Amino acid sequence: MSAHSPAPPRTPAHRVASLIAGRRTKWAVLALWVVLLAALGPLAGKLGDVEENDAAAWLPAGAESTKVVELQEQFREDETMLAVIVYERPSGITAADRAKATADIAAIDRLPGTEKAQGPFPSKDGKALQTLIPIAGEDELIDVVDESRDLVKRGPPGLAAHITGPAGGGADQFAVFETIDGFLLMAAGAVVIILLLIIYRSPTLWFVPVLSAVFALGLAQAVVYLLAKNAGLTVNGQSAGILTVLVFGVATDYALLLVARYREELHRHEDRHEAMAFALHRAAPAIIASAATVAVGLLCLMVAEMNSTAGMGPVAAAGVITALASMTTLLPALLVIFGRWLFWPLVPRYDAKYLAPEAFEAEHGIWSRIAAFVGRHPRALWAATSVGLAALLFGLGSLNANGLSNEGQFTGRPDSIVGAEVVARHFPAGSGDPAVVIAKAAASDEVAAAITKTPGIAELGRPATVNGYVQYEATLRAAADSKAAQDTIDRLRDAVHAVPSADAKVGGTTATTLDINRASDRDNMLIIPIVLAVVFLILVLLLRALVAPLLMMATVVLSFLASLGACALIFKHVFGFEGTDTGFPLLAFIFLVALGVDYNIFLMHRVREEAQSLGTRRGIQRGLTVTGGVITSAGLVLAATFAALATLPLVSMAEMGFVVAFGVLLDTLIVRSLLLPALSYDIGRRIWAPSRLASPQDSGETEREKVLVG
Repeated sequence: MSAHSPAPPRTPAHRVASLIAGRRTKWAVLALWVVLLAALGPLAGKLGDVEENDAAAWLPAGAESTKVVELQEQFREDETMLAVIVYERPSGITAADRAKATADIAAIDRLPGTEKAQGPFPSKDGKALQTLIPIAGEDELIDVVDESRDLVKRGPPGLAAHITGPAGGGADQFAVFETIDGFLLMAAGAVVIILLLIIYRSPTLWFVPVLSAVFALGLAQAVVYLLAKNAGLTVNGQSAGILTVLVFGVATDYALLLVARYREELHRHEDRHEAMAFALHRAAPAIIASAATVAVGLLCLMVAEMNSTAGMGPVAAAGVITALASMTTLLPALLVIFGRWLFWPLVPRYDAKYLAPEAFEAEHGIWSRIAAFVGRHPRALWAATSVGLAALLFGLGSLNANGLSNEGQFTGRPDSIVGAEVVARHFPAGSGDPAVVIAKAAASDEVAAAITKTPGIAELGRPATVNGYVQYEATLRAAADSKAAQDTIDRLRDAVHAVPSADAKVGGTTATTLDINRASDRDNMLIIPIVLAVVFLILVLLLRALVAPLLMMATVVLSFLASLGACALIFKHVFGFEGTDTGFPLLAFIFLVALGVDYNIFLMHRVREEAQSLGTRRGIQRGLTVTGGVITSAGLVLAATFAALATLPLVSMAEMGFVVAFGVLLDTLIVRSLLLPALSYDIGRRIWAPSRLASPQDSGETEREKVLVG
């Protein structure tokens, strides 16, 4: 330690930091991570094997449509999805067309995974044919549908052919999920590398944070795989994709904060190990509090009724926790292993002038000017930004969170969507996607009568019986993904539930969608208050105050609502999306509130540190000055990584990526930079109430600061 360096604090936290960055122990930390990844790394590549992307798997076991799926297993050995092949000739189906459709059945029947086909059935207007083919299992689904599409499209000139139905739509969705992980990993990695090159202005420094993030992602994927394999955790393509961008974004955020503090300490210490011990000791509380806030907020999702939502919590929390572990152990060890040259060409050298706390303010010119502006006009600034954010709330009227139709789930028009439109033109709109009713066989006649009398039912298929149960398939008049079809399901459930001793249950695609929507509505009402309470409690414990946490929560919630309002307008009037799925508001809330509080924690933790010696108002200016650049950089990185989701062809993923990117930028550039500092400056030391820091004697506040405002 240099003669001019401050003595290290004798605390357990500093001793732990010194151990991680020690001359010998840094190698032990690196070895531990290498062994951990060697043991668990192979499991990360198996995450796709445990993904469940069918709609029924997202529901809780108690949902009526889920019970129907379970009962259907008695009627067949393998779970199947129905593919609907539809042929169309606007001038009228010919004999050659019918021969082609019949020949296709024989060829498709030979494909692995297909079961006995039904059809071809002509439409009443004579312009279309329809064939129904059950496909067993998800493993062969994409291959079977792709091969079948190639086969059926080779027909006479003028005959169009498409594959739709649950299997066709499922194959189109699964095809996206199969490639999503690799695409997002490359996209997120590329974005992080480019931004770190710009931020650090070094051709070498970016490598260490990115390597640490890759290690964190591999560990997170392995942990999630083990939980899905052995603990019943539901993992789907959406949660697996969000895991990738979340780990890269959050890990890079933590890396930026730690590296910035390490750079400061390298100017104050000749020994890089000592500099890292100080940097880790001082930055870790904010990083740990940030990770705890995000992880605990995400884990609140476990109380959700929706399996997919409940599964999202542990999946994303695992990513945050592994990012925290990597950035507070592996990253510090690697930084001190490589040494100062890693910062080349802007290598931070020891200089005694940096021992003065104000020395670094001169290096943050733009943020020093912003901090000064906040100090001159706090009340006008927070009032103006509040009004601006409140104006965006009017966009909430454009938010349609009632779920997406089959067509609305894709940003483009895949073959299954085009085929569904052809079916709707020539057959009953619900054809190929019937409601499924299962009841006690003893009441089969009464159940059949109740089904046929239900308004909205077009026709009733033949019953199938097994083990004392009977199954009916009822074709709906309305399209299976329409509101009218959902209303029919409600009427159908009322009708068959009223049959004595039938124990009838109604399932199928429409019923599943209806149950998903209702479970999501319940989750929204339950989880949002829980998350607000938990995050507020963490902030109180971190800052040892009540007023500052209330300010932070109020500004973040305002930012979330403003982001939701702005994005609702953009989704509707710019992108032309029909709406959002019912789970969108809750997931957007979780990510925006948790991640928004993140940046406020980074700022206010530094403000509290500075306020203990400088007073609150001067501490706000110093904290904003020295953290402004790094927090803004962190926000840009996180927004850019989530923006990768916005390029996917699934509307739900694109909307989630866009709203998080937009909200993070709004929170970083407006809330954390202007609104929260201005509000805190206007209130002054009272933001720390009821802690001792709120009193003039313990706040370090000068007489001049007491009269700066009001």
